[in-house]
Amino acid sequence: MAQPPLAVPKDGDKTASSGGGWLLPFVVALFFAWGFATVMIDALAPKLKGLFALNYAEAMLTQFAFFIAYFVMSIPAAVLLSRVGYLWGIIIGLVVMAAGCLLFSPVAAAGVYWGFLAALFIMASGITLLQVAANPLIAIIGREGRSHFRLNMAQALNSLGTFIGPFVGAAIILKSGVTPPDPARTPPDVLAAYRLTEAHAVQAPFLGIAAGLILLAVIFWLLRKAPNVPAPARNETGLASFRLLTRPRLALGVLCIFLYVGAEVAIGSLMTNYLLEPKNHAVAVAAGTAIHDALRDFTVASGLGRLIPALVGDNSALSAAAAAGTLVAFYWGGAMVGRLVGSALLYLKVPAARLLTACAVGAIGLVVLSSATAGALSVWTIIAVGLTNSIMFPTIFTLGIEGMGAKTPQASGLLCMAIVGGAIVPLITGATADVTGLSLALLAPAACYLVIAAYGLFAHSNKVVEDVPVVVTP
Repeated sequence: MAQPPLAVPKDGDKTASSGGGWLLPFVVALFFAWGFATVMIDALAPKLKGLFALNYAEAMLTQFAFFIAYFVMSIPAAVLLSRVGYLWGIIIGLVVMAAGCLLFSPVAAAGVYWGFLAALFIMASGITLLQVAANPLIAIIGREGRSHFRLNMAQALNSLGTFIGPFVGAAIILKSGVTPPDPARTPPDVLAAYRLTEAHAVQAPFLGIAAGLILLAVIFWLLRKAPNVPAPARNETGLASFRLLTRPRLALGVLCIFLYVGAEVAIGSLMTNYLLEPKNHAVAVAAGTAIHDALRDFTVASGLGRLIPALVGDNSALSAAAAAGTLVAFYWGGAMVGRLVGSALLYLKVPAARLLTACAVGAIGLVVLSSATAGALSVWTIIAVGLTNSIMFPTIFTLGIEGMGAKTPQASGLLCMAIVGGAIVPLITGATADVTGLSLALLAPAACYLVIAAYGLFAHSNKVVEDVPVVVTP
């Protein structure tokens, strides 16, 4: 017997709106959680690069291991979601993600590079299921005409997580720098003690994340029978989902998610090393240290130091890497501010596709300007790219699923699968950096933004074709 199609609420559907209203804050919390966890890799990558003496391409395997999970797991996640529903899909995703975070403890103690990659893959597999479930869920548990607005607001909370994360990563993971002692000149016992200390530094934030994820899983388990939550369709499974790529709007959306995530992750992952380049080093370290000073003084004066002790400490011990890593927070923080502004513009009915094109053009200009300059201009323009990144993911995502109707979960799976761009583009950018240097390597992300600008123009000039569910009788 055929299953009912996905119920997509229309404007003014008060039943659907009220059903999602009280569930919405907990779904939004998921965006914060996976944003915070994902951005930890920006501190982890340079740390492991130094600890295991890796080149840029090898260091970018951290991003490859993480984001390849989206390619491998998105379609299985969509199939699972169609079987168990949105809320059980979220619960399973949280448990898998927490398991990956907990794996950091034995891996860090063993000090094996491939073990870190395996832990990242498992963690990302859980995030993939969360993305496949939460992105369409937040788009449909309310008025359809406000889906762009709701998803951008949720992504703003995601950006809050990515803003806070680098401060924690810099304070804990990068505290002692990214250059290990020379094994040839260091006594074995001192070297062993160093590696043990660094292992604890690497695992600590991930164990804290695991605790938070387990708490969220318990909350969603208690909410698993929430009323008025639409049920996903079950009329498409597995590889059949790829037939949806015959729709140009969705197919190009999948390509642009691939390119956007790749460009954003490539810049964020390489930013600490880029800011430590000779042309940026003095400005970046001075600015990062000043910000860390101000943050430390504020946390001490306000009493918050007891809650976030990682941000309070002896400033004289702040490494150049930690200072530069602190600035990475403003790259992700720019996305948070931009999403708040973008949400307001979308609420005021600014066309989403046109806003997407404007942001992509701005990103191209900022990346090229940073690549071609040095000092303060180079530092702050590359950080400002985060501001233009702001509305890209949620806007591309909602443009891609517009008109999909009952096939929304399958379209969501394809779009989430495209997040694998975070594995491929950073690897290409890192390999380019090994040959040409980091400045010229930034042109790879700039090329990605060029395609996204074109998609915005395409989506604005092509109307949505609504999907009409076909009723199949037994």
